[in-house]
Amino acid sequence: MKNIRKLILSGILIGSLIGSLSGCGNSSSKTSNNIKDGGKPDIVTIGYQQIPNDELLAKSKKWYEKELGAKVKFVQFDSGKDVNTAMSSKSLDIALLGSTPASIGISQNLPYEVFWIHDVIGKNEALAAKNKANINSIKDLKGKKVAVPFGSTAHYSLLNALKAENVSVNDVTVLDMQPQDIYAAWQRGEIDAAYVWEPTLAKLIGLDGKEIVNSGTLAQRGIVTGDIGIVNKEFAKQHPDIVKKYVKLQIKSYDYFKNNIDDSAQSVAKEINTSKKDSQNQMSELIWLSGKEEISDKYLGTSSKKGNFAKTLKDTADFLVEQKQIKSAPELSEFEKAINPEFIENALKK
Repeated sequence: MKNIRKLILSGILIGSLIGSLSGCGNSSSKTSNNIKDGGKPDIVTIGYQQIPNDELLAKSKKWYEKELGAKVKFVQFDSGKDVNTAMSSKSLDIALLGSTPASIGISQNLPYEVFWIHDVIGKNEALAAKNKANINSIKDLKGKKVAVPFGSTAHYSLLNALKAENVSVNDVTVLDMQPQDIYAAWQRGEIDAAYVWEPTLAKLIGLDGKEIVNSGTLAQRGIVTGDIGIVNKEFAKQHPDIVKKYVKLQIKSYDYFKNNIDDSAQSVAKEINTSKKDSQNQMSELIWLSGKEEISDKYLGTSSKKGNFAKTLKDTADFLVEQKQIKSAPELSEFEKAINPEFIENALKK
């Protein structure tokens, strides 16, 4: 197992989340924004994760290659902190990451803007515990080893869950691991529990595990997390039509999933290397949003009036400051500036 270290969460330096931004991502090459005739880029580099949502469905159908009007390069990431690293070095044009790393990125003034919500996280992200670990509630995490990818939505949810149950982080050994390392540590019996997302979550449950709490339940308590689309600001300015086409493909994915659940599950199953049944279950555990829902007051809002999702990002950043995970959080207005619903508005025009 690589880079496994015992870390007591309260003993982590302020930079534990920010510092992770300097870690290595899956791609270190700069993106190519050279403009050809017609204003098209040579290649569009998309950072994705194996999350069974609209983006992965479109990828499984090869819609990007067919409809973006440019060559497409996909770079896979395991969590948002490496996406932030890649975006800070301008290695990606468009990417998916969780709302927690996005709030960190915006707080650090990384060169991107939010233009889409791929999903609101529900039952697909959860705290799993080994049956033999005698963990039946959050309070039972005292004295246990819990793994989670730092700087992720799962990390944010875990911290909130501990706080809600008045469990001090001093009493829990929290380990910073990526999903694939979590699964390996689980197999070797080196951890008692983990807060992680699909498809790793299903693997843990299937290997002598059980769910303690999921992010859908936490969302009902006001702890909202999601997977969002971000775009390099310079790329968006140079190639707005590419971004609009990307948005149209997410809308197309939403419609296709709602009307062709069986085929959607079959296509995504190949991407996440699971059965069609498991794929369908995982896709259904996410909250999918239509284009109109995206620009409603509840989520991104419009160009003239930003929605409540800006406050969700602000609240996330404020919580991380409170937990001494980041130094400071900007004002709400900065999060509102970081949201750009214009591409959705244009995509929805007939």
